[in-house]
Amino acid sequence: MTSAASPDTGLIGRANFPHRHLLGIANLAPHEIRFLLDEAARWVALNRTESRKHDGRLAGLTQINAFFENSTRTLLSFEIAGKRLGADVVNMHAAQSSVKKGETLIDTAVTLNSMRADVIVIRHMSSGAVQLIADKVDCPVLNAGDGWHEHPTQGLLDALTIRRRKGGFEGLIVTICGDILHSRVARSNMLCLTALGCQVRVCAPPTLMPPAIERYRVTPFTDFDAALDGADVAMMLRIQNERMEGGFLPSSREYHMLYGLTPERLKRAKPDAIVMHPGPMNRGIEILSGVADDPARSAITEQVEMGVAVRMACLDVLTRGQRGIEGWA
Repeated sequence: MTSAASPDTGLIGRANFPHRHLLGIANLAPHEIRFLLDEAARWVALNRTESRKHDGRLAGLTQINAFFENSTRTLLSFEIAGKRLGADVVNMHAAQSSVKKGETLIDTAVTLNSMRADVIVIRHMSSGAVQLIADKVDCPVLNAGDGWHEHPTQGLLDALTIRRRKGGFEGLIVTICGDILHSRVARSNMLCLTALGCQVRVCAPPTLMPPAIERYRVTPFTDFDAALDGADVAMMLRIQNERMEGGFLPSSREYHMLYGLTPERLKRAKPDAIVMHPGPMNRGIEILSGVADDPARSAITEQVEMGVAVRMACLDVLTRGQRGIEGWA
């Protein structure tokens, strides 16, 4: 499997992705995003074959998944991705680490670096923590979610799901509804999808809408029905109670009445609109099971599948320098 040429520039390999780390979508050019999507698309077909576990391009490399915040989907996805590429994968959970004994984040970074890992995947509850670690280590770092900041591989896998379902991005109307204020998924998706040519609408109660949201080149709504009118994609987000202090919402029941995705409300979107959710879902609050499990409209399980392919692509691309692939620093 070789690097695909970018449809925008005709460049290949490192010229198409000059970044040492993947810390966010914000610093990626549109052709670099498309390059990663094209690389990920190649892995989708392989992951559906019996030989999906036999690609050894990361054989001999060590991948550390350092998760300072709980995760199920993202951790498993990165672990499966690394193992399918042949890497030696080590998972580090904060609850079992020296962080619980008072070790600073910088000391942890220095410790990880001393172990000579070839790539480190980091999830942390504080915005900017992944950048701090990336500045202290000698190997590529992938951001698996940091605080309210970004979750770049989630943005990429969502974009890949949309491209597979809709054939492209230009002019698509994507409505993102939920806890926009606390959502790193929303931020990465706003950055990614607007860069690719989508018209992005974000919808939330006023208490969960970030100030100056228009700087992301999106259109804010507080009326979910209006935000859904003519949408091609309805992307739902959960309420992140663990990141809230104080009264952001009156009640779950009232939130569902105003912002929950139901079959009746989905009729406001286009007839072929798809439904997405990064998980975990709060069924009966932001989405009803009849919508989440609709085989014709829901792309939620496909998002999970695309997550493995995207993370394989990112691990492959960022470690090409270690493997001495020509053109990669």
